[in-house]
Amino acid sequence: MTQTTPPSDPTGRHAAPARQDAPVRQDGPVRQDRPVQQDRPVRQDLPPGGPRSTAAPWRALAIVLAGAFMAVLDTFIVLVAAPAIQADLHSSAADVQLILAGYQLSYALALITGARLGDRFGRKRLFMTGMALFTLSSVGCALAPGSGSLIAARLVQGLGAAAMFPQVFAVIQVLIPAARRPKAFGVLGAVIGMATMSGQLVGGLLIAADLFGLSWRPVFWVNVPVGLVTLLLAGRFVPESRAPEARRLDLPGAVVLTVALTLLVVPLVEGRAYGWPLWAWLGLAASVPAFAAFGLVERRVDARGGTPLVRLRLLRERPFAVGMTLVVLTYAGINSLFLVLSLTLQDGLGMDALGAGLVYTPFAVAFFAASLVAGRLARFGRRVLLIGALAGALGFVGTIALSLNAGASLTPWELVPTLLLVGAGNGLLVTPLLNTVLGTIRPGEVGMASGVLSTGQQIGGAVGVALVGILYYGTLGGAAHHDTGAYGHALAAALVLNIALTAAISALLLFLPDATARRA
Repeated sequence: MTQTTPPSDPTGRHAAPARQDAPVRQDGPVRQDRPVQQDRPVRQDLPPGGPRSTAAPWRALAIVLAGAFMAVLDTFIVLVAAPAIQADLHSSAADVQLILAGYQLSYALALITGARLGDRFGRKRLFMTGMALFTLSSVGCALAPGSGSLIAARLVQGLGAAAMFPQVFAVIQVLIPAARRPKAFGVLGAVIGMATMSGQLVGGLLIAADLFGLSWRPVFWVNVPVGLVTLLLAGRFVPESRAPEARRLDLPGAVVLTVALTLLVVPLVEGRAYGWPLWAWLGLAASVPAFAAFGLVERRVDARGGTPLVRLRLLRERPFAVGMTLVVLTYAGINSLFLVLSLTLQDGLGMDALGAGLVYTPFAVAFFAASLVAGRLARFGRRVLLIGALAGALGFVGTIALSLNAGASLTPWELVPTLLLVGAGNGLLVTPLLNTVLGTIRPGEVGMASGVLSTGQQIGGAVGVALVGILYYGTLGGAAHHDTGAYGHALAAALVLNIALTAAISALLLFLPDATARRA
């Protein structure tokens, strides 16, 4: 469904012609979801300069993007610290897996609930609550005396990230005028890409520096000053917004959805590490009726006039349904690429974490630049997304050819040219895709859609990692570490999945409503 939005000022209110016979308070049509409600006390959340300050929305966006960066970074930065954590805390392999996956699990499970709480109690309030929880749990991680306390702190850290991250999408939809949203999503895509790619580089630098003899602990301490500054700035400069129709939280829906997501996500995240035991397959099978039960619960809540956690009507609308499928496929490709590339660089080609992070840097720069360019090319519609998908596919084909031809003589820096192409392609694809999916959402449902979209990113990443692990380790077999030829062949086999995903994405893009057609 297409939503056309009149020009709005930086607070999200429509700019309507002044009327002499109408009270100023009711000037023009009022959006259902805007940062300044009819409730006058909320006006104290407006940034200095008043509601028409053009700098205010971008300043507020920059602040919440700091939270998005931290949430994504902590998914990847701990991968680098895992060996040091295991040695220092004498952790078992199962403990290390939970330290790595616990954050991702609680993060994925609570995203939709976090988004709906933002709709009801205020996006600024939930962002600040999530940031405070994230910062405090980072202190807990840094001070953890053993594996159990670190696992617990990581679970809480994931909950804090789940409260923060969906509010970023909502802030863009509510604060940024419609004509400027592609640029805002371009910046968001660049931030997500940089956080994803810089995890290994930042983690490697901190571990190599061994600040104050703290080994891996600065990986978590670095969150604390950033979190405190972000909290202070958010309290001062981020305006509040809510969805007026959001009433009490749909607790039955939240419980059933949590069970369904647990049955799906836990096997996907943990199954490969444990050799795909029976419980993993049973969990995946049980998630199907669990999601069906969630659908029944939501229909009943909606029929009673309540506010469901997810309006199923949203998932039946073609633009959102196709867009969500594209998001799942895209993030399956991104996360799977990072896994196999990290394993190949470190286990196969003998690089340390810092060196591997440096190989990622050109990829990150290309992603960042293409994300910013994509925001300026929004007028060309889905053609930009299609060019990005095809550029990524060409980069994958080049990497496969290079890995197979080089064999045992493969070097890390030979991969840089094709990785540049993949990074640029992903930048052109991911950024406008987020804008396209959320651009069709009604203002009152933006929080809900943001939570569903964020959950789709996490599920897609988990599915991609699970599938690529089967291909990669199946091809690798029992090859020894630093067997460059074997790891190069495993990388080539794994990237076949990325090519298949890119082909599916390219086909689905044809069913996505085109922005240029909507404007016409």
